[in-house]
Amino acid sequence: MPNPPAGSPPEQAARPLNIVFFGLSITSSWGNGHATTYRGLLRALAARGHRCTFLEQETAYYAANRDLDPAQTDYATVCLYQDWDDPQTRGAAAEVVSAADVLIIGSYCFAGAAIIDWAFGQRHSGLCLLYYDIDTPVTLDALRRDGATPYLAGDQLAGFDGVLSFTGGAALTELRARWGARQVAALYCGFDPAVHHPAPPDPRFTCALGYMGTYSADRQATVDALLLAPAAAQPDQRFLIAGPQYPDPAAWPTNVGHIPHLYPHDHAAFYSSNGLTLNATRGPMVRTGYCPSVRLFEAAGCGACILSDRWPGLDELFTPGSEIWLAATTAEALAYLARPAAERAAVGAAARARALRDHTYAARAAQLEAYLGGWARKTGRLELAATALPPAYAGWSYP
Repeated sequence: MPNPPAGSPPEQAARPLNIVFFGLSITSSWGNGHATTYRGLLRALAARGHRCTFLEQETAYYAANRDLDPAQTDYATVCLYQDWDDPQTRGAAAEVVSAADVLIIGSYCFAGAAIIDWAFGQRHSGLCLLYYDIDTPVTLDALRRDGATPYLAGDQLAGFDGVLSFTGGAALTELRARWGARQVAALYCGFDPAVHHPAPPDPRFTCALGYMGTYSADRQATVDALLLAPAAAQPDQRFLIAGPQYPDPAAWPTNVGHIPHLYPHDHAAFYSSNGLTLNATRGPMVRTGYCPSVRLFEAAGCGACILSDRWPGLDELFTPGSEIWLAATTAEALAYLARPAAERAAVGAAARARALRDHTYAARAAQLEAYLGGWARKTGRLELAATALPPAYAGWSYP
């Protein structure tokens, strides 16, 4: 199924919706890309008139690295709970869901499989129940191997009214054909122009090539080839990696700096201070394709000149050569590092223009409304769309 365009948002919903999310975290971006995605999407939904509630299990490591105060979140009500097995927690959640129009459960949610079974029992006549997989290739790998993950069992997908996926392309077909999803649609991550925009260069982040991302063994070969090896070949240049869980930064070339965690308020300065910004993709996502990361859109929104690995579907998001540069080898990375600053600036400006046109969270919120509108027209249970939506947003793929 082709992915709907992000460019021309459809009409706004006929009425405000009460949308409830269960997710990994919205309060801490430490070691995950979920928080910034939820923040951007919920903020955009609230701007379109909807009421949003986010339920998150409290954890010690997110509490210790919190970069969003739940009490001061003006676009959503954030509810932290200690233990999903606590009857009081479930009772409070049931009260919240009883008033919801839409319930969305996200991937990697703690006790996610148990929450899903509980949610199936909370259905009421006006509720649309969706699953949002922010880790689709990783999820599908686990389902093929084991039939389940700690946050989702394969046979649960058929119980949702629809499945939203961070990944498009063939992954949508597999979700429907192999795992029984009734309706499927791509809902990519994006960026918030109020947070990610060009910023003055910051000496802390000035470097020839920078990379932001949590350590992952299945993308480290790309980081090695496109950043660490070029750094070894250019000892007079500074390189920079920002992200937690790297096993041995001391073994890196001495001209590679390391920032264990970079909070979102510094992201714009980071991307705006890199000569080039590396986009490195996890192995399952490269194999699956059509799986852009949050970093890709955020860096583009800041006007960074992005050097990326290659994977299917990337050319539908940004035009290689003019809006993004692609490399697979150290020699290719070194060649791009030698390009004039004016060329890098032109590519970064073109990337930002494309991101503003197609990849904001405002566009994603409009897409979500459109998907819900398509489902509403098919079932007649949720009056979401005031008028017929444009054909490009027919969204759902029906069995």
